[in-house]
Amino acid sequence: MTKVITLVFLLLLVYSTDAKMEIIRSKLDIQVGEELLLLCKAGGEGQITWQRDGEDIDQEFISSIDESTSKLVIKSATLMDAGRYTCLCDFDNGHMDDVHTQIYVYEGPSFESTATYHEFLEGTDGAVPCRVSGQPAVEVRWIYSPSQRQNIRQLPDNTLVFEKVKRQDAGTYVCQAQIRGRPVIRELPISIVVNAPPTARMKEEVKKVMAGPESNVTLLCLVDGQPKPNITWNLPASFEPGGHHQFNSDSSQLTIRSIVREDHGEYICTASNKIGESSATAILHVFEAPEVFLSVEVQNVSVGQSVAVACNVSGLPQPDLRWINKRSGQTLDSPSGRIRVEGGVLVIDEIAPSDGGLYSCMAVGIIGNASRDVAIHTQPGPPPYLSVSSGPASVFFSLKTPPINGGTPITHFVLQWRQNADAQWQEVTVPASDSLAVTSLMPYTLYTLRLAAVNAAGRGQFSDTNTVRTLGIRGEPDSPVLLCDEMKVGGDSFFIPLKHTDNGDTPLLHYDLRYREDNDKAEWKEKRLSADVKSVGLTELAFGSDYQLEIVSVNANGSSVPATFNFTTAAKPARSAMTKGSVAGIVMVIFLLIFLVVDATCCYTNRCGLLMSISVKLFGKKVPELKEGDGATNGEVKMNGMSTPRGERHHMDVQTLPSKEEGTLTEVTCDKASLTKHEKTQPDRNLPATDA
Repeated sequence: MTKVITLVFLLLLVYSTDAKMEIIRSKLDIQVGEELLLLCKAGGEGQITWQRDGEDIDQEFISSIDESTSKLVIKSATLMDAGRYTCLCDFDNGHMDDVHTQIYVYEGPSFESTATYHEFLEGTDGAVPCRVSGQPAVEVRWIYSPSQRQNIRQLPDNTLVFEKVKRQDAGTYVCQAQIRGRPVIRELPISIVVNAPPTARMKEEVKKVMAGPESNVTLLCLVDGQPKPNITWNLPASFEPGGHHQFNSDSSQLTIRSIVREDHGEYICTASNKIGESSATAILHVFEAPEVFLSVEVQNVSVGQSVAVACNVSGLPQPDLRWINKRSGQTLDSPSGRIRVEGGVLVIDEIAPSDGGLYSCMAVGIIGNASRDVAIHTQPGPPPYLSVSSGPASVFFSLKTPPINGGTPITHFVLQWRQNADAQWQEVTVPASDSLAVTSLMPYTLYTLRLAAVNAAGRGQFSDTNTVRTLGIRGEPDSPVLLCDEMKVGGDSFFIPLKHTDNGDTPLLHYDLRYREDNDKAEWKEKRLSADVKSVGLTELAFGSDYQLEIVSVNANGSSVPATFNFTTAAKPARSAMTKGSVAGIVMVIFLLIFLVVDATCCYTNRCGLLMSISVKLFGKKVPELKEGDGATNGEVKMNGMSTPRGERHHMDVQTLPSKEEGTLTEVTCDKASLTKHEKTQPDRNLPATDA
C-alpha cells in the first residue's frame, strides 16, 4: 500500500503542471486477484467521478488526493472488473471533460497437471499433452527445434503427437500458452526421452594372431542403446584382475597381452539396459608356430643293425608330421617295410650304407612349416669300379666312382696287400685327400690287394681283391736329344731329327710335345708322339714368327726334364705382278741368252756355230784358239764359298733348300740346342736340350 501511495505522489509531481486530463494506470492487464490502481489527473480543480462501461462506480473504491486528482483502487480484481474505465471532471469554471482507458482482467493461463517428463521407445508412437486453462480464451503452441519434423504434429486439444519416435526426437519441448489477443504468455518446458534397446556388435568378428610374449590383440565391442548400456564379457579363459586381460573405462575394449594358446576361443560381449540386452561374439584364433622335437640329432649305427628316431611336432592348429629322406627327396610314409614310420618314429631295419645321410622330420601347418634334421651315420660301402696299376716296387689304386659314404664324409682309406693267401694282410691308412698308393714293395713281385673306406662311423667293407705284379725300380728317362744341325725351317713348316736317349731301363711309352708362338698371349699346342718316332715335324705355322718348343720322354716311372728349343719361320714371299706377255718376253730373252752362250761355246771350242760363220764372212778368218791352261776348266766350275759369322746366341748357318711355299727350305746347323729366352725365364730347366 505504501508503494502505491508513493507512486501516486510521484505521478502528481510529474503531471502537476499539465492541464490535460489523463488516467495513469499501474498496468494494462490485471490477473484475477491482483490489485487494480487507476489515477485520474484532471489538470484543474473540479468535481471528479468514475464510470465502468458507462456506469458509475461505487464511491467506496474512489478516493480523492486533492481537488484535481482522483484515485480508483480495486483490491482484488475479478473478471467482472475488466472493461472501459472513464474519468469525468466538472471543472469549477463550468467546463466538463473526460478521459478513458481499457482494463483487461484475465485468469491463468495454467498448465494444471501437465507432465513435464515423457519417455518413449524408439519406433513406437507417442503423445505429449499440454493441458492449459485460463480466461478469456487461451491459445497454445509448441516450440521445438528444428520446427519442421514430418513425424510430429499438434492435435486440436493441444496434444503433441509423435509417429514412430526417432532417437533424434529426444530433447526439450516448450508448451506456450497465451491469452488470446493479449501479451500474456506462459511457457512449460517438457523433456522427451527416447529409449532404445541395446545393440552390440564386434568391430572384427574373427581375429587371427600368433602366440608369443610380444603378441597382443584388441577386441572392440561397439554398443548402442538408451539409456547407455552396461557392458560385460564372457571369456574362454578365466579373468584375473591385473592379468594379461585389460579393459578400458566403459569395458567396450578388451586388450589381451602376451597371447597364449589358452586365449583361443569365443569372446562374447553383452550390452544391457532397462529395455533389454544384446550380445556379440568374436572368435580369436591363436596360432602357434610349428615346432619339431627329435629324440636324437646324430645317430651312429653299424651296417645290418636297426635304428629308431622319435619325432614330435607341436603347433596350433596341430600340424601334420612328415619324414623325408633329404638325399633322395622321398617322403617316408609307409607304416611297413624295412624303412617305415610308426606313430612319428622313423624305423630303419638292417641298415645299409646307402641308408646313411640326413633325414628331416617336418611339421606342416596352415601357417607355415618347421623341420629338424637327424644325421644317421653308418660305415661306407665297398669301393666299386676299382682299378690297380703297378709301378716300380709300388701299386696305385684308382677309383672311377667313390664308394657310398654312409651318410658322413669319407676321411681315410685302408689299403691292404699280401703276397699269397696264407700270408697276413698288411695295411696302410691313407687320408682321402692323398693319392692311393702302396710303396716300398718288392720289385717284380705278385701281390693281392684290396681297399676299404673309413668315415666317422668306422671302416666299411673291402673291395674285391686285385692281383698285380710290381715293376723294377728305376728312375725316369733322360730328355730326348734334338739334332739341330739337321733342322730345316720353311715359311710355315719345321723339321728336326730326334735322337733317343737312356730310357731308365723302363720302356718309353711316348713323347709329349708342345709348342706356341713366342709371346705370353699365345696358347700352347700339344701333340703326343709314339715312342719309336725319329723326328719332329710341324706344319701350318705362321710366317715370320718366333716359336717355342718343348718335348719330354715318358715311361712308367714318370717324365724327363723337357728339352726346349726356339726357332723362327721365314717371311711370306711377295707375289709376282708380271703379266703373261711379260713372262713370255722373259722366256724368249732367256732362250736367246742360252742360244748365244751355247753358240759362243761352240765357236771357241769347236769352231762351229752361227758366230763362227758370221766371223768368217766378215773377217775372213776363224776365231783364235785358246791356249791350253788359260782359263780352261776341263768341264769343271769351282766357286769360292762364303762364311757367315755366328751370333752371340749360337745363330745357325742357313742353306737354301726347296720349300712348299717359297721354293726354299732353310737348313740350320748348330753346335748344340740353343739356350733360348724361354729357357732363361725358367731357371729350373737349364739343361741343354741336345748335343751338336
